[in-house]
Amino acid sequence: MSTLSEPRRPRLLPQNRKLRHLKGLSLRNLTFALATLYSADDAVIPGSPSKLGMLREAAHLHTSRSSDSLRRDGLRPEKRRPPPQLRRTSLSLSHANPSTRQKRLESLVQASVGDVFFSLHAAGCEEPIYISEVRNQSANFNFQFFDLSADKPLVSRSCTVSIRVWAKRPQQTSWVFLLQEFIDLRRLNFIGTLIDRQFPPNAIILHLEDGVYSLDFPTRTADPKHAPPAAATSSYNALMKLANLESSIQDAIDTQHRITQQINQILEKSPSDPTPAADEEVSLAGKFVATQQRANKTARRRRDEMMESLRSRREAISIGREAQAAAEKDIANNKEKLAASIALLHKTEQQIRGQRRRICSELYDIFPITPIPNAPPLSFQICNLPLPNSTYDAATARTINEDVLSAALGLVATLTRHLQFYLSCPLPYPLSACGSRSYARDDISHIPERQPQRREFPLYLPRGGSTIAQWRFEYGWFLLNKNIEALCASQGLKVVDIRHSLPNLKYLLYVCSAGTDEVPERKKGGVRGLWAGRLKGRMGAAADPESGSSAGGSRRGSVDSEVANQHGEALRSAAVQANGDGDGGWGADSGVGLLPFGDDARFTLRTKGLRENVA
Repeated sequence: MSTLSEPRRPRLLPQNRKLRHLKGLSLRNLTFALATLYSADDAVIPGSPSKLGMLREAAHLHTSRSSDSLRRDGLRPEKRRPPPQLRRTSLSLSHANPSTRQKRLESLVQASVGDVFFSLHAAGCEEPIYISEVRNQSANFNFQFFDLSADKPLVSRSCTVSIRVWAKRPQQTSWVFLLQEFIDLRRLNFIGTLIDRQFPPNAIILHLEDGVYSLDFPTRTADPKHAPPAAATSSYNALMKLANLESSIQDAIDTQHRITQQINQILEKSPSDPTPAADEEVSLAGKFVATQQRANKTARRRRDEMMESLRSRREAISIGREAQAAAEKDIANNKEKLAASIALLHKTEQQIRGQRRRICSELYDIFPITPIPNAPPLSFQICNLPLPNSTYDAATARTINEDVLSAALGLVATLTRHLQFYLSCPLPYPLSACGSRSYARDDISHIPERQPQRREFPLYLPRGGSTIAQWRFEYGWFLLNKNIEALCASQGLKVVDIRHSLPNLKYLLYVCSAGTDEVPERKKGGVRGLWAGRLKGRMGAAADPESGSSAGGSRRGSVDSEVANQHGEALRSAAVQANGDGDGGWGADSGVGLLPFGDDARFTLRTKGLRENVA
């Protein structure tokens, strides 16, 4: 297999090869002939405990001769090769005995083998960057691979390295500096494999990431093509052109020298005029002055803006302080008013709470909820009408009539509807209290709007025993219970079971009417206005003392009728005195005027159930 015909396909470009790509080293055809080229000092290096110490001691011995051993152009100098020798004959051993021949062969083997290690050196590093292990008793060495990618960038990114090889023969006791190679990785030749190669003595093989490289097998280049030699002749015209060109060049040089001399003479004779330079300096100074004036103008404008900003801020701060002082003064002046308002608020809250207690107590008296005698627990009746706990089955229907159940639910709906106003808690499901025909409305649930009346659920059992009607009645009862639950939640009460309608309602009324303070009395008052017709009727009735009843419909002997009669007599007498005709009329007001509501006459129609303070 020809070594030069092998295809060369490296993956790394020459300019991209760095020491971080170097993975190993091999040495082929070890020979000690080159060691004789060095002096005796190199041959005998004193031993030391470590290879690094020995390298430090011998480094200064080879500094002066490093230029002879470094490879500058990537090719091994011929003087480094051992001189060619004639092939030795072995006819002298043809008649020797076997022991002599064995000893002769052993001596030859001992002369060609040895122990070797190498060290790598990089530019800028005093210490070796790598020292290999020692390989013993061989002529071809494959050293262990290593990794230089973890070293500092000065080493890993370098493309040059110096390799020093140290050897020791078996009969020697000290190490000998064998050779030193300065290798540029960009000049290496890719060989691909070590098989079927004829390496020169002390050939160094480098293992990179993409293959094997060496300096001993240059890349084959194509030989130049042989062209027929051209006759080297010149014509007379060519010679004349060259002569003319030479004369022209010389004339141009002479003209240049002459013009230079004339310029120098003119400059020496004419005096120097500093005016243009001065004018240029003045112009440059003017530009600098204009630039500085613009900068000063900008600075002054910025200063004015800052001063105006500070002035406006001071004014805003003063205005704010005045407003703050006024607010503090108002706060100090309104502290007493605030305390009075707080006290009035507490008093109003107490009054509202007391009125709620009174109203709930009266509602409890108006709609009494009492337990049913001889009935299961939590069985109550409202106004002596029993109401089960959200269940109306066949057993309940035998004991409770449908009309009684509807009436009881109507009373519960009326009581619940009134409680939402007194407790300030709107019901989520509005109730329409129509006696025994009450119903609840659901505006929350998703129900088709084709029939608007489907959102109204009755609180009474419809006739006919329809299943849909029974379901709508039970859902209406459920909405009533949800309203009772919402009222209880507004007062902080927790409902255990919403199906207990009357127990939950009784519990709510009991809590709302409970308290240690005295329940306030109902306020007494009246309604003013729009009672002139009633008053006139009563006055007409007073003119007929034999009539048994008043025109206004008041009962004779009642407090309202007595007060109305007294007011009527007073009004009639005042009208007679004012008109002087004694006809009992109202004069210009004709009976429906505003005379009873003047500043001098204050009248009140007392009513029950309407609270209004009368001055």
